[in-house]
Parts: sequence; C-alpha cells; structure tokens
Amino acid sequence: MGASTPLKTCPLTTDIYNELSCATEALYLFVVDKLRAAGCVYAEEEARLLVSSVPMAALHDSVQQRVSGTPLEYVLGWAEFLGHRIALDEGVFIPRRRSEFLASQAIDLLRPGGVLLDLCCGSGALAVVIAASFAADEAVTVWASDIDTNAVRCATKNLASLGGLVVQGDLYEALPVDLKGRVHVIVSNAPYVPTLEIELLPREARLYEPHRSFAGGPDGLSVQRRVAREAPAWLARGGSLLMETSEAAADCTKAIIEAAGLAARVVRSETWDATVVIGTRVGGDGVP
Repeated sequence: MGASTPLKTCPLTTDIYNELSCATEALYLFVVDKLRAAGCVYAEEEARLLVSSVPMAALHDSVQQRVSGTPLEYVLGWAEFLGHRIALDEGVFIPRRRSEFLASQAIDLLRPGGVLLDLCCGSGALAVVIAASFAADEAVTVWASDIDTNAVRCATKNLASLGGLVVQGDLYEALPVDLKGRVHVIVSNAPYVPTLEIELLPREARLYEPHRSFAGGPDGLSVQRRVAREAPAWLARGGSLLMETSEAAADCTKAIIEAAGLAARVVRSETWDATVVIGTRVGGDGVP
C-alpha cells in the first residue's frame, strides 16, 4: 500500500486491520490517523505501543477503546514506570511519570535489608520499582496498603514476585502492630488535589480513574496530615517519610511533616516536574 493511499477514508473494521497487518508501517499510520482524529495528543507514540503490544485479533477493539476515551494504560493493561511494566486494572490509579522522582528518592534512602512501606499504594508501582532496585541478596521487606479493593488486588499481582505483602485498610490501620518502629522508608503518593479542583483535572482522569485517588480534602492536604501524624510511630530511628506534593503546596506539606515531629526538607526535580517532601525521624522512640 503506497504512501498516497487515503488511509483515513478506510472504515474502522476488523477486516481493515487484517488487511493491513502484512504492512506494519501502513497499519501504524492507519492507527495514528484514527487516534489523531480522536484528539490523542501523542498519537504516534500511542500507535506504536498499540501496534507492537496488542495481538492483531484484539487490535481493532483496543483502538476503539482508546478512540472512545479509555486511558491508554487501561487499554494496554500496563503502565511503564521507571523502566518497569506495571500491570494495571481498570479503575486503579494510573502511575504518573512525575512519581518516578519520588521512587528515585526512596531508592537513594533505603538500604539493603531495610523495610519499605508504600501507603496509598494503588497499583504498587512505587513499591515495585523501589524493591526491584535491590539485588536478591540485598532484598528489602515490602509492605503496601490501600483502602481500595481493586488497588489491593492489582498491587498484590505486581508485588507477588518480590514477596511484597499488601493489606487493605485506611492508611496504617491494617498493618501488623509489630511493624511499628521498624520501617526504614515510607513512601506515600497520597491524594493532594483540593476537592473543588477535581473537576479541573484532564477528562480521562475525571471519567475513568477513582476520584478517591485525587481528592485531598478542601485544601488538598487532609490525607497528608493523617499520613504524617502517624508516621513517627512506624518509622525506625533515622527512617524517612517521603510524600509527593504539588510545587505550590510544598511549604505546607513540609510544615505538616515538621508538626508531626520529623525533620523535613523539600526536594524538587524540573526534569520530572515533581516535588517531594522528605521527613526524617531523628530522635525519640517514635512509638506512643
């Protein structure tokens, strides 16, 4: 099929996909055209992922899903995160690339044989990439917690090969009591979008992802306050709490962590357009 063939006039049918499957570039251009017409900003990149990752028998339905607005990660069944493919079920928060900065900071702080806790874990993406950065003979102990049933199910699948333990509950409530005072790093991408700003999120996030994953209360900091307040009881001496936040709210998040009794600092990455506040337990036994 030559370059001058008017692909965009072809009807979107399974037969067309079968016809074009023998010419990969033509098939790619056909999918690009469909995605671009639907308003996909990254049509070329998404088309290459769909054509290379989705079996031909399912490609028609997958493109239709994407054209209808379903997030690409749900269509593919996975999200790329810091070099790893994280299995992703519909209705589970999609890990954002900016959160790779949070993961990288945690990797720098966690030591071989340490204990990691991922709060509001979603798919478990943070815990996966952090734990996977350690060799088998330096393996860390991984715990993860989320209040959502779908998220717990998804994180359990992703962490199974790493020996991670996932519990369902509101923040710390489902964790074993004997874990108190023994956690070396807590990572938390807790919701931090003010409730009234949920409607300003991109359409895909508003329509397909659980609002609970975004809503941080009236000022966006309600869940962060709860995470920080209990963190000292769970952290080992010298352990750290790392929370992603917005650049605008960084000082407020820092103040929240300091109010909990941790020494806090803000770190920022322009590359990832990400902001993380790190609070470290520097003294006291941390256990009520």
